[in-house]
Amino acid sequence: MLRLITDFDGPIMDVSDRYYRVYQYCLAETKRSDQPVRELPKAEFWDMKRARVPETEIAILSGLDADQARDFAQKRRQTVHTLPYMVYDQPVASAVETLEKVQRAGVDLAVMTMRRVRELDEAFNRCNLGQFFPENRRYCLPNDYVKTGDVKDKPLLMARALAELPPASDTWMVGDTEADIVAAKTHGVKVIGVLCGIRDRTQLEMHQPDLIANNLSEAVEIILGRKN
Repeated sequence: MLRLITDFDGPIMDVSDRYYRVYQYCLAETKRSDQPVRELPKAEFWDMKRARVPETEIAILSGLDADQARDFAQKRRQTVHTLPYMVYDQPVASAVETLEKVQRAGVDLAVMTMRRVRELDEAFNRCNLGQFFPENRRYCLPNDYVKTGDVKDKPLLMARALAELPPASDTWMVGDTEADIVAAKTHGVKVIGVLCGIRDRTQLEMHQPDLIANNLSEAVEIILGRKN
């Protein structure tokens, strides 16, 4: 049996609008009423996020001072994963079509994400994505989980998945961050990094995935091609 474990944000969901709206909100909330700031265009902001430019640097480039930048970064951390902003996430173009293709091909499909249960359920229900992932193929965080960092937490999810899932003859992971790559490599799972998420090619290459693809669709083509 061929198994595909995919990250959710990045390969399946486009989070760029959420991140940009949180940036706009935090900038407006942090600046003084009489303070001129430069709101970065979305494309410029997203390029910085994908290159892992620090939040404080983004804030300073937007016209905030050093103290404000720290406040901005803290406010952003407190806001970006809240449900009122998650409604701005939408499926990546071709993602649903690709998931349907995976199902038709008889691939065992699981999702592995740093979202908490309520955050994953919100997207599943709003975008009708739960149909692709039965309850026993959803690996996410409990609602009361205290995160220690994605690179530490995601390998723990991978360990749990590999212990609970039935044996597979071949397993692949698809993700868009270093946490996905580290989780897979820690447990000997082949991993494809995709460029449609929150890391650019330079960032992905630093962590040496087995392959890099543009998106989930291209990654699935590679995986199914190697099966034949």
